[in-house]
Amino acid sequence: MRNEIILLCSLVCIYSAVVLFYKFFGKTGLYMWTVIATISANIEVLILVDAFGMEQTLGNVLFASTFLVTDILSETEGKTYANKAVRIGIVVSIVFILISQSWFLYEPNGSDWAMPAIRSVFSNTPRLMLVSISVYGIVQVFDVFAYHAIWKATTKLLGDSKKGLWIRNNGSTLVSQLMNTILFTFGAFAGVHSLATLFNICISSYVIYIITSLLDTPAVYIARRLKHQNRISE
Repeated sequence: MRNEIILLCSLVCIYSAVVLFYKFFGKTGLYMWTVIATISANIEVLILVDAFGMEQTLGNVLFASTFLVTDILSETEGKTYANKAVRIGIVVSIVFILISQSWFLYEPNGSDWAMPAIRSVFSNTPRLMLVSISVYGIVQVFDVFAYHAIWKATTKLLGDSKKGLWIRNNGSTLVSQLMNTILFTFGAFAGVHSLATLFNICISSYVIYIITSLLDTPAVYIARRLKHQNRISE
């Protein structure tokens, strides 16, 4: 149960951190979180673990938090700011690829012990990051579009723009995460893991995303409440 407990604690801590970053730093805080999550998730995804009876890569919760960021920005600040977070994530990924690959241009000192370990981890970074950039851009742009399309539909149906938050939050994210799961898993790991493992990763990742998507809804409600109460620092 160790992995399961850590994953659940991570989910609570990460979603709480997103809300706190927004409360104390405003939009800038959410952009900061986008940078942190984008880099960390693309390193963490290299780790394969067993949890809840499924084989899965790490990074799912961190990556899910980037959808929470765009949903909060869409809900409280507007579509323009949500799309800015997406652009920041793409630029960060590109810059990180360039920086991490520049390390391998150096000739290590004879006493160096870190380069072999760093090379074993970051030698896969270009493929992972290139796939991540492409998938991230496609999926996040779609998520922002879907969020506002659903918002428009629920406003017309319910007659109140404040109602239906859980519908637009979960509806846009669940579809986006399905796209992300399939595109990223096969783009990043085809040829690295067996086909059976790839399908297991897809299934387990999407199950995790379903859970994380449903559980991030309270965070969006809290963020919107903080915004309406003028308790967000800018």
